[in-house]
Amino acid sequence: MSLSEILVAENAASASSEWWKRAVVYQVYPRSFQDSDGDGIGDLRGILQRLDHLERLGIDVIWLSPIYRSPHADNGYDISDYQDIDPAFGTFDDFTELLDAVHARRMKLVMDLVVNHTSDEHPWFLESRSSLDNPKRDWYWWRPARAGHHPGELGAEPTNWESFFSGPTWTLDERTGEYYLHLFAKKQPDLNWENPEVREAVYAMMRWWLDRGVDGFRMDVINLISKHPGLPDGTVTEGKTYGDGFPHYSAGPRLHEYLQEMRREVFDGRGALLTVGETPGVTTEEAALFSDPARRELDMVFQFEHVSLDHQDGKFRPRELEPGELAGSFTTWQDALAQVGWNSLYLANHDQPRPVSRFGDTAEWWRESATALATVLHLQRGTPYVYQGEELGMTNAPFDQIGDYRDVESLNHFTDAVGRGEQPDAVIAGLLRMSRDHARTPVQWDDSFNAGFTDGRPWIRVNPNHTRINALAQYDDPGSVFEHYRALIELRHRLPVVADGDFVRLDAGTPAVFAFQRTLDNERLLVVANLSSSAVTPLLPDAIREEWHDARLVLTNLAGERDVDAALHPWEAKAYTR
Repeated sequence: MSLSEILVAENAASASSEWWKRAVVYQVYPRSFQDSDGDGIGDLRGILQRLDHLERLGIDVIWLSPIYRSPHADNGYDISDYQDIDPAFGTFDDFTELLDAVHARRMKLVMDLVVNHTSDEHPWFLESRSSLDNPKRDWYWWRPARAGHHPGELGAEPTNWESFFSGPTWTLDERTGEYYLHLFAKKQPDLNWENPEVREAVYAMMRWWLDRGVDGFRMDVINLISKHPGLPDGTVTEGKTYGDGFPHYSAGPRLHEYLQEMRREVFDGRGALLTVGETPGVTTEEAALFSDPARRELDMVFQFEHVSLDHQDGKFRPRELEPGELAGSFTTWQDALAQVGWNSLYLANHDQPRPVSRFGDTAEWWRESATALATVLHLQRGTPYVYQGEELGMTNAPFDQIGDYRDVESLNHFTDAVGRGEQPDAVIAGLLRMSRDHARTPVQWDDSFNAGFTDGRPWIRVNPNHTRINALAQYDDPGSVFEHYRALIELRHRLPVVADGDFVRLDAGTPAVFAFQRTLDNERLLVVANLSSSAVTPLLPDAIREEWHDARLVLTNLAGERDVDAALHPWEAKAYTR
């Protein structure tokens, strides 16, 4: 066997080890992590300054939200140059230094891959819109006005689809008289993956980053890259202006073909990398297809069922969850991917409000609910993701004026809702619960001015509760949220059953208690958690109570009774081993 064949074999063995099952991923939203130069925007050198925090926490992988050059219409998810660093975040030398420092700490770094769309300032799109016969015209989705309509008049859009960020998904380009498709903001035109030149350009860019040492990609809305070519109209429900195009642009007919092609063209022979796809609307059956190792597509996907449970008439009119709903959703996905596939475990990211404000109780049981939610998440079967500040129990911000908000989704929703006659205070109430900006307030490092994030004026307000909720106050405090997260991560690294054991939900006699057992050969783990603000006594099956009555308590968030039969205080969580 030649040296190259040996290396390929070693890489294949390393890749098949599925190292990411034992890993914990930490998402860094660079704009809000740490500012190093006083301009109020977090940057790469700021991340460098805080690597000790991540090492102390014990995480294995850093996922960077986009740092590419961008006009920032959607905070960097509108990319104008995939192979350059945005000056707001630093330089390529800064990135290289960060990557080397991450690897020196035996951690990996994963980039955000945004290839459903680009910025309208990307050179590809500038060429595409320059004329009807430009060679890159077909790199994006262009269509003439609807038959019987003149370009620009009401109803002339090629389809009736509604954008994720309110309004139509089509914008008229005055120069050529045609419309371009954008599922998100109008400055985010969708790439046409039907064109093989587009796919090869994307793959070449991905290889370029891997050649520079990055360890994989988180793939933004990757299940939207294949549209149904006919682009049919969506159903318009009562009270809506636009149609639901989701069935026609999600999980299109060539999606799995594209992902398998990407695996062959980009990842084969490169060793142990991580590929995780963001897949809004994905079903359990579809998730198993994406993450089935035999299909060679992705390692895992982000599903959205549990973070959509409280959506009522849209996300900005949320409802309170019934006891057991969150645990029920978790269980559905654990059972569905038990034999084939893999779960991404998360409660927070840059698109979701803070989980302790959303699913916990910040009024009376802030620390307890933050740690209970973390316990049940991290000890399931799957790869856990920690979003920056989650390990501190950061909460939603008290943004009670529209001027406090920065996110394009929130601002568009406010404008559209008030324009339809809704009262501004009622619209703000929805934003106070569900805006993406709550995830984007600066990380609270200490109780000093601007929470230690910047010496300048932060791009978005710091949450005023940083004087009591901050990293410095929690280090080495055994009862803190941070130290509980650290213990959870250590438990995953220390006990193989956490990463590799099976999952069985247990009947605890009340929907408020989420109880489950993990088993790997002779090693077992029992988790019992009260996910409510009332004390409750679990009624586990007799066989379970007898088996676990003298078990070893390895993790708890309260200094209460150690026995599995004991009543649970509000938001009390325990983990036992045998």
